[in-house]
Amino acid sequence: MSGLVLASTRGTIADYVDALFTVYLILIFAYIVVSIVFSVGVRVPYSRWSSAIFEFLRQVVEPYLNLFRRFLPNFGPLDLSPMVATFALIIVWRIVVGAIQP
Repeated sequence: MSGLVLASTRGTIADYVDALFTVYLILIFAYIVVSIVFSVGVRVPYSRWSSAIFEFLRQVVEPYLNLFRRFLPNFGPLDLSPMVATFALIIVWRIVVGAIQP
């Protein structure tokens, strides 16, 4: 009976970790889209809600992206760190969730 409970717990933990990785990946994509939209000039001046959303996304995503910006060379205005960070996140995501699942 304890094996069934352990498998159920591991499955629940794996689902929770999978959801965390999914949310963080969505936040990275949202940060990319919002930063592109704001750089084009679609941002409403002095808008508190858009500034708050962008600031939240920046504070959550930038520390992770900065890990990759240290090692990647600059290609002018092209920033490859979100793409490399996304691939690395997906690889780690699959390894961690696969190791947790029963």
